[in-house]
Amino acid sequence: MAKPFRYPLLLAVVLTTSSRLLGSQAPQPATANSVTVPPVAEQIAAAVLPAPADLREAATVLGYDAAGKLVTLREGSGALTCLASDPRSSRFHVACYHKSMEPFMARGRSLRADGVKPELVDSVRFHEVKRGKLRMPKEPAVLYSLTGKAGTFDPATGTASGARQLFVIYVPGATAQSLGISAVPAEGVPWVMNPGTPKAHIMFVPRM
Repeated sequence: MAKPFRYPLLLAVVLTTSSRLLGSQAPQPATANSVTVPPVAEQIAAAVLPAPADLREAATVLGYDAAGKLVTLREGSGALTCLASDPRSSRFHVACYHKSMEPFMARGRSLRADGVKPELVDSVRFHEVKRGKLRMPKEPAVLYSLTGKAGTFDPATGTASGARQLFVIYVPGATAQSLGISAVPAEGVPWVMNPGTPKAHIMFVPRM
C-alpha cells in the first residue's frame, strides 16, 4: 500500500498587478524580525499560481505586510482565496481554496498562532463544527496547492519549477461508502482522506 501523501493545507504564480493592492509596492523586499518579506506584487504572483489560469485574476489574496503579519493583499471578486507562502517558513508553500472554506482555514491559523499543538488543531475545529460554532460549506469546495523547497518561486519568470502540485475537493462528512471512492491512497486515482469528519476531502495527487 502506498504511503499517504502528506501535505499542508494551505498556496503559486501569475504576473498580475492591480490598483486594488493594499499599500504601495516597494521595489525592495521588506524585513520583519530579520525575515525578508517579498514585495506585494511578488507575493500575489506566487500565491495565485496553484489556481487555474482563468481564476487567478479575480482571486482574493492573503499575504504578509512589512511586519510579517498576515493581511489581505488584494480583495477579489472571484470564488477563490489564495494564501502566499509564509516568509518565516523553510519551504515554499502556496494554496488557493474556495472562499467557503475560509472560516475553517482561518480558525486553523488562529489556533496555531495561539500555540495549540498541530495534532490538536483539527480536534478543536471538529468539536466547534459539531457545536455549530464553526461553519463548513454545504457544497463541495476545492483547494489547489504547490509545495517546494525555499526559493522555488522565481519572481523573474513567475514560475515555481519543481514544486509539487496537489488539489483536493472538500466534502464535509463524506465517507468512502457515500462517495463510492476508496479511502486507500493510490497514485493516479482519487481517494477520500479524513472520511466521516468535517475535513473529509477527495485527494488528487498527480504524482506521489
